[in-house]
Amino acid sequence: MKIKDLINEAESLPVEERVLVVDSLLRSLNPPDSKIDEKWASVAQKRLKEVRSGAVETISGEDVFAKIWNDQAQ
Repeated sequence: MKIKDLINEAESLPVEERVLVVDSLLRSLNPPDSKIDEKWASVAQKRLKEVRSGAVETISGEDVFAKIWNDQAQ
């Protein structure tokens, strides 16, 4: 099977099945590493605690993107 045929066939799949194909291909390129996943989970839990306790100030996504657009315009 040629690569173009494979791509055409994959594109004809329902969205849910395409997601599974894409996920599988991405995992084959970058296999999960449980040690890294644990570190990210630890960082996420720490940050969540900081937000909930008020130790850090949150910024809305809208404000973040407005700043990015303003900085790029200058």
